Amino acid sequence: MSEEFFFYTKGLTVGYGGVPLIKDIEIRIRRGEILTLIGPNGSGKTTILRSLIRQLKPLTGMVYLDGKNIAIQSGRELARNLSIVLTDRVRPERMTCCEVVETGRYPYTGRLGRLSAEDRRIVQEAMELVHVTELAGKDFTRISDGQRQRVMLARALSQEPELIVLDEPTSFLDIRHKLEFLSLLQELSRKRNLSVILSLHELELAERVSDKLVCIQKDRIDRLGTPEEIFVSGYIQQLYQIHTGVEKTCGGTPELPSVKGIPEVFVLAGNGRGTPVYRRLQRQGIPFVTGILWENDQDYPVARQLAVEVVAEPAFYRIRESSVARAKELMTGCREIICALKPELGGELYPELKELWEYGRQLGKT
Repeated sequence: MSEEFFFYTKGLTVGYGGVPLIKDIEIRIRRGEILTLIGPNGSGKTTILRSLIRQLKPLTGMVYLDGKNIAIQSGRELARNLSIVLTDRVRPERMTCCEVVETGRYPYTGRLGRLSAEDRRIVQEAMELVHVTELAGKDFTRISDGQRQRVMLARALSQEPELIVLDEPTSFLDIRHKLEFLSLLQELSRKRNLSVILSLHELELAERVSDKLVCIQKDRIDRLGTPEEIFVSGYIQQLYQIHTGVEKTCGGTPELPSVKGIPEVFVLAGNGRGTPVYRRLQRQGIPFVTGILWENDQDYPVARQLAVEVVAEPAFYRIRESSVARAKELMTGCREIICALKPELGGELYPELKELWEYGRQLGKT
């Protein structure tokens, strides 16, 4: 397992005062993956995170980081591999934002804590990565919550970790800053192969940003899987004990930034079946195109935000020959075609979609 997974637990049970709260915790991620803990308030998300980072001693079991048991690592060694951003509002006295970020270099400095030129270069680079360079000389206590979260992320990055753990990092942020912060984490996981473990209350954001989700219910891990495996009909209502008939919506809400570039995948979609595929491709950093969608289709709002191009028709119009031709042109240029529709359904209702499915099969890319 140490070869396959960068971070994992074995027989982990957490709790307080010798009383188990959650048993048999199984968490495992590969390098560059984002794993999110979700579950009702009080289910133990923070307790699990604090046990993973050694702030709370597990009742049983072990936590492994890069094949090493973190319980036997020195504080300095652990700080070089793992960094933390917790919910608690940090209010350091009379420190500039730059000075706060510099504290992330302490695992690398000597007893006097003096920063070398190399340390300062790394601090500068971390601040540039999260776009807080202009805040360097400002009092940390006098900036906004969104700016504070970015500064704390820069501090965590200045440790040059391979894993970062965040507890409700979007708690004090408005929707714009939530999206900016999570898209930044996503970018770091892609470009720097940074592994991320976090907890989130916002399910729609968790669905968009996560490669894997851990669902916590009562005293156990109820489910571990991809967003496509977790966000299935009825499960979230069961997890959160929702009995009011609330349905998950799938359109009209902000998405994380789309992936730019030459399309690699064509998604044949409709009736909401394409949305999970779109979000998975976005998480994986793969530019894609999709169609043919009507503008009142459930997939259309998400497609408009995430796809490089959407082949679409006005609501209730017939599919035009020109749209079919454009879809075939895009299919030819892509390396892969994903059919999110049931081909037999497309054949019965929309011959043009069945034609595209057959065309994809002829190309050998479906």
